[in-house]
Amino acid sequence: MAFESAPHNLNMPRHSQLLHPHRDPVEPRPAATVLLLRDTHDGVEVLMTRRSRHASFAPGAYVFPGGSVDRQDTALHACATRRTTESAEQWTDALAAIRESFEELGILLARRADGTLVAPADVAALDRRAPLAPQCAAHQLQLAAADLFLLARWITDRDLPKRFDVPFFVARLPAGQRPVADNTEQFEPVWIRPEDALERHAAGHFDIIFPTIRTLERLRSYATVDAVLAACAGEKPLWVSCPRAGYLNGQVERFMEQEPPFGELALVCPDGQLLHTLDWQSERPVALLKNVQRLTAPNAGFMTGPGTNSYIVGDAGTGYLVIDPGPNDAGHVQRLFQAAGGDIRCIVCTHSHPDHAPGAKPLQALCAQRPPILGLPSAPTARAHSQFTPDRALADGEKIVLSGPDGITHTLRVIHTPGHAANHICLLLEEGGLLFSGDHILNGSTTVIDPPDGNMGAYLDSLDKLDAVCRDAHVEFILPAHGYVLWQPRAVIAWFKQHRLEREAKVRAAMQANPNGTPEDWVAAVYGDVPRTAWPVALRSLLAHVEHIRATV
Repeated sequence: MAFESAPHNLNMPRHSQLLHPHRDPVEPRPAATVLLLRDTHDGVEVLMTRRSRHASFAPGAYVFPGGSVDRQDTALHACATRRTTESAEQWTDALAAIRESFEELGILLARRADGTLVAPADVAALDRRAPLAPQCAAHQLQLAAADLFLLARWITDRDLPKRFDVPFFVARLPAGQRPVADNTEQFEPVWIRPEDALERHAAGHFDIIFPTIRTLERLRSYATVDAVLAACAGEKPLWVSCPRAGYLNGQVERFMEQEPPFGELALVCPDGQLLHTLDWQSERPVALLKNVQRLTAPNAGFMTGPGTNSYIVGDAGTGYLVIDPGPNDAGHVQRLFQAAGGDIRCIVCTHSHPDHAPGAKPLQALCAQRPPILGLPSAPTARAHSQFTPDRALADGEKIVLSGPDGITHTLRVIHTPGHAANHICLLLEEGGLLFSGDHILNGSTTVIDPPDGNMGAYLDSLDKLDAVCRDAHVEFILPAHGYVLWQPRAVIAWFKQHRLEREAKVRAAMQANPNGTPEDWVAAVYGDVPRTAWPVALRSLLAHVEHIRATV
């Protein structure tokens, strides 16, 4: 092990360190679907239909009408309206959705030559099994692609053998038309409110697949069809998602990009193989890469989430480095020692809080070579339970290098990041583009800034510093001390900063509205969006905001 200062030479996670052999996912096929909507006294209803139980994809599931985009959909351009802001590709996709809705359910989104919507009699004159373009020309109909608006885009999960790239459109049901299933591909059309579909699915009576579930969850927030169409008027999908899957409680669970487990699945199984288990447990380490393991301490709770993550970096050739050995829990410390085969070259504490640093000395005592405990000493502002003195203080920018006989190295660069604690540091694994963020950035919650050792101004400045590191080092993942691995680190950091600034604006407004109030008075106005049981903890961060506001006046 060496400690050095060296020029930056940073890469993405090394392929040699991935746990699983690469496998190319199946190429997704273009498809399109449309959510046909109508207003009722009880809210918006959407048309759904049951797929054939013999279908090769989602058999027996209730879906929105749709299907593959094919050559004949381009031919429909000659008999279709189009918005000037709509791309040619989106226009073709919308026409495919119209055609599929006609073939499967007999619903036709079209207009007569005079611009009025087609009536049921116009639709009845057409053959659902014959090509649509010549029929539209013969009856002087224009397919109403301009009446479809893009809601979302879903790409089928990487682990599945049959995949589609599907824009989800929304449109109002034409007056007077009624769905009639083709009873070949689709059966049992039903109008249903999104919340009712979700409740029936939860009760086991209405089979729907993951993209349908998430789409219905978002659709239920709209009170009218007009509100849905207005939200989609920008020609861009409200979301784009290619979910990832892992095992949770023994079952396959899928997650969108903004959901906490997504980043971990992207790191461990980048090509989407269904191989990673997401259950939190403290009995054995979880391999994230060949050179990175996570062992979660058995200290789950309100402040620690699933527990404190201790990370073990290195391999049998280089020896190991332990980041945040956690609380002084004999079982956890022993498991860290065993996971490293006893070959621990150094122990690094990101800060001195009692769920991070107390395990350092017991772990050191287990090791024959007594590896050094590294970090920053606690400041005089630290609380009594957070006193910490390392064997050696780390310098900002210093590099800790584990080297093996085969030339493989694991280089961790130290980044001073005060804010959550005065002696907080983060660590950048340079060869892998991984940031170990301690408590500065968490997955699932924001960190507490507790004055006087915590400082909001320092915290915000440290976020900016980490953003620059992630930019320059092309960091792809953040490994926090609590929660799953995070992906898209710069977007994560931007969100955390924006969230803090928005919260600070609320604090400022509460102080102005009630200048003679106390912080306890202001908490209700600032943190009304969190449970009251969390207000005592929120008060600590509020005090940090007040301190920051007064310091910047």
